[in-house]
Amino acid sequence: MTEKERIRVGIVGATGYTGIELVRLLKGHPRVEMAWLTSETYAGQRLSDVYPCPYDDLLVSWDEVELQGEEVVFLCLPHTASMDAARRALAAGCRVIDLSADFRLPDPVTYEHWYGAPHTAPDLLPKAVYGLPEVYRERIRGARFVANPGCYPTSVNLALYPLARAGLLEPTIIVDSKSGVSGAGRKPKLNTHFVEANENLSPYSIGYAHRHIAEMELVLGDVWRGKGKPDITFSPHLTPVNRGILSTIYVTLTQDMTPEAVRALYTDTYANEPFMRVLPLGQFATMRHTQYTNLCVIGLTPVKGRRWIITSSIDNLLKGASGQAVQNFNLMVGEQETVGL
Repeated sequence: MTEKERIRVGIVGATGYTGIELVRLLKGHPRVEMAWLTSETYAGQRLSDVYPCPYDDLLVSWDEVELQGEEVVFLCLPHTASMDAARRALAAGCRVIDLSADFRLPDPVTYEHWYGAPHTAPDLLPKAVYGLPEVYRERIRGARFVANPGCYPTSVNLALYPLARAGLLEPTIIVDSKSGVSGAGRKPKLNTHFVEANENLSPYSIGYAHRHIAEMELVLGDVWRGKGKPDITFSPHLTPVNRGILSTIYVTLTQDMTPEAVRALYTDTYANEPFMRVLPLGQFATMRHTQYTNLCVIGLTPVKGRRWIITSSIDNLLKGASGQAVQNFNLMVGEQETVGL
């Protein structure tokens, strides 16, 4: 493979957990040439100086970057911070993959409701493709601007997509999710302090309060074939592990189905998906099924009558963030979807 075949990329915000994970993946990607890495806090230092890793790349400020020939820019920034960065990169002719929440929701009013801040780039919202490959692969393929999904919604939407698309879901959905501490980001907070999180299990933003509900409603509503619309109660929890998400989802089907028929619906839906695994009946997804992988693993459990419990596991830093970003990158540039993953 010659250098001419490589694709120059830059990462804005390389020192957070998703940024570091993305650096690691792209360093091993055969088509990628790393042009630059940015960090506002650590500009002027080497990546290996601020994070224990083998990469000595110099960190620069985003304001100092001169966009010259970079084909793809990844944005690993907090919400609201990606709006100006996306505009600048798109105006320079770059393709953009945004790992923040800024362009996931197509309606600026909905964004402001959930994120508590006005959207300052509403004209860019229609240009962003929601980057869940198993649902929107053809939209992502060749796209110039992709909004990478959130971690909780990825676990939930992939778990419910086959039933929602087939018109087999009653609207009332209860989601109980557990996330590793890395999902809260690298910046220290009281609730992620070791003494607070260790040997503890803490619910937060429960009921109809967590921002990621909007993405669940977005995708499930888009593919919904049942009566009414998704009515989601969501209870996220912080669990004392480094990484991983396990979502336990309680649903009622619209008709009687045998366990074998429900599992067949899932295996048929995901038969050609390289990162989806449907467990045999009687097995439950766990965090260890997916940690350090780009997989989503699903377990299906009949309860009584039409009631079912679905377990869905992903690694929040990979399929929930940086791994899915690389999956989207591969689709955008015409590469095999699994390369680098």
